[in-house]
Amino acid sequence: MPSRDDAVALDERDPLAGFRREFVGSASNAIYADGNSLGPPPVTAAARVNAVVDHWSDGLTGNWERWVDFPIEVGDRLGAACLGAAAGQVVVCDSTSVNLFKAVNAAIDGTDASRHELVVAIDEFPTDRYMLQSIAAQRDLTYVMVEADRIADHCGRSTAVVVLSAVNYRSGELVDIAGVTERIHATGAEVVWDLCHAVGVVPLELDAWGVRLAVGCTYKYLNSGPGAPAFVYVARAHQSRFPQPLWGWFGQRDQFAMGLQYEPVDGVRSWLAGTPNIIGTALVDEGVAVIARAGIDAIRSKSEQLVAFAANLARDVLVPQGWSVVTPDDPARRGGHLAIARADAAAVCAELIARDLVIPDFRAPDVLRLGFSPLMTRFVGVYDAITSVATI
Repeated sequence: MPSRDDAVALDERDPLAGFRREFVGSASNAIYADGNSLGPPPVTAAARVNAVVDHWSDGLTGNWERWVDFPIEVGDRLGAACLGAAAGQVVVCDSTSVNLFKAVNAAIDGTDASRHELVVAIDEFPTDRYMLQSIAAQRDLTYVMVEADRIADHCGRSTAVVVLSAVNYRSGELVDIAGVTERIHATGAEVVWDLCHAVGVVPLELDAWGVRLAVGCTYKYLNSGPGAPAFVYVARAHQSRFPQPLWGWFGQRDQFAMGLQYEPVDGVRSWLAGTPNIIGTALVDEGVAVIARAGIDAIRSKSEQLVAFAANLARDVLVPQGWSVVTPDDPARRGGHLAIARADAAAVCAELIARDLVIPDFRAPDVLRLGFSPLMTRFVGVYDAITSVATI
């Protein structure tokens, strides 16, 4: 059984320990274990917002000369630091839900018209399921839910588009993105990856893996703040084949000409629609900068250690109490959080928060999630979080 002294020793050897100072700590005494829902703010966040406000007040509309390319510039930095994506394939904009709508419709239009199935995992994140239901209803297509591990086997001549998360939001299971992508593409279908629970904690190589379309948020492991803009990745080789369906003035070839007809600009810029959120995008830039300095491989290494430490301790002290560990045993199949289950998990979660011990979260019907932000979380915190669950 791991001891608290073991946790202290791991913290002393942690090469990323210094990055904890780069984030604003909570006023609560509770151990924060919900970084997979909302990451902590970088200490530079407030200054960056103030700088944008100062530029806004100084130059007013004159600042659009520097802001108009900002979503692409930050997208390039995000792609390089976290996605394994060369420049010109990532843009920061809108929300994950809106970008998912764009990507799925573009994928439908980029496949054979005879394909009529939209496929999603049964336990996929709700917005992904709802969005596919909506698109299926609008376009008179067939909406199909399949067990996540059967999706690639299910795909065939009728399948148009699959939506699948790289890391399952409940269990924390990490999918073989490269292998599943290859198998789905081999059937002639397209797959849109949801990277929300993977980006910033799992190294991704979208270019090398042959991914064509992906979306994700920035307020979890990228620490960009509540409601920060999301991102969309569109592989360069397929950008002309996937027409972006939401036509807005920021995707227009000559947006300031105010022409009567829409003519999309070339490249990933066409995935912009309305005016981008400049303050939110600046916060994405700050979050990505911290990830880039730490290095995604180092972050993944610590994340694997944190989850393994938590899982080993949970088996020793929580499984005898009737908990089960939902997250896979294989470290290669884990994302950045540990999921444990028991019938009264909701009550335990509420009590942990009420006693100011741990801030985890609950997912119905019986899952308690412990999300560890590698740059902020200490091994001692993981030890205390698990033993606090046992105490409750």
